[in-house]
Amino acid sequence: MVQIDDVRRAAERLRGRVRRTPTMRALVPTPDGEVEVVLKLEQTQLSGTFKDRGMVNAAVRAHEEGWLPAAGLVISSGGNAGIALALAGAALGVPVTVTTAQDAPAAKVQRIRSLGATVLNHFPDHPTSNAEADTLAARTGALRLHAFDHPDVVAGAGTLLLEAVEQEPELTSVLVSVGGGGLMAGTALSAQETGVRAVAVEPVGAPTLHAALAAGEPVDVAVDTIAKDSLGANRLGAGPWEICRGAELQSVLVTDEAIITAQHYLWDTYRLLVEPSAACPVAATMTGAYRVGAGELPLFVLCGANVTSPF
Repeated sequence: MVQIDDVRRAAERLRGRVRRTPTMRALVPTPDGEVEVVLKLEQTQLSGTFKDRGMVNAAVRAHEEGWLPAAGLVISSGGNAGIALALAGAALGVPVTVTTAQDAPAAKVQRIRSLGATVLNHFPDHPTSNAEADTLAARTGALRLHAFDHPDVVAGAGTLLLEAVEQEPELTSVLVSVGGGGLMAGTALSAQETGVRAVAVEPVGAPTLHAALAAGEPVDVAVDTIAKDSLGANRLGAGPWEICRGAELQSVLVTDEAIITAQHYLWDTYRLLVEPSAACPVAATMTGAYRVGAGELPLFVLCGANVTSPF
């Protein structure tokens, strides 16, 4: 299982290879009045999402330690991890193949291709795409990476909170959108190290962690949400679960309507254009699904911006 030392090593590995994204203070309306929060602007990563941290960490570690094959890298992705891995592969000069479902956003597929990666996107759904990535890696000898269920990906994701605490030492909590659980697991590790309380936010239509916490293990969930291209995993990853299960996480749910409202608020008030997945923490606070306590300074991770227009 990933340890905090793995996160620290990832932070050193990523220095100069991914962006140190800015933070900004913001006011968010809630049922109890406005609250001050800190926004972590991960949408300013080169790929547009936090995925740079995990993909670059995994690819560079394999390269540095001599087990990155000439056949390159293969991943199944809804789009964002594929973009980030394509960037990592281009920087290392190795081929990247991305499998994805046929309903993946065209803009994300085009971005992956524009970075020189091969995209196979004729699969009917994510499970089929995932299985094809396994088959392709076995046939070609390419290194199979996973968008969220891989130790180096989790460790890379964990660097986000360590960085944020350096920037904003007064932070007391962090709210993270959850799909497959890689970002949440990495954040949970760093939260335990820094004393920051971690909170998971999930769409009602894709409650992977919420369902796992209720069942005591990862279980399949039906995915029906506006955020499905980023938070579309139908089950929490096994690796992330091993970390999350012992982290005493709170999980709150938000509706698609609340997510859209939060997207508009971020655009109208701060001119921040983010994906539905990135707006989930703001949605939780605006609706009261999560209530900011007295003296609390929460971090909201705005995790993605691969959208083509402001709604």
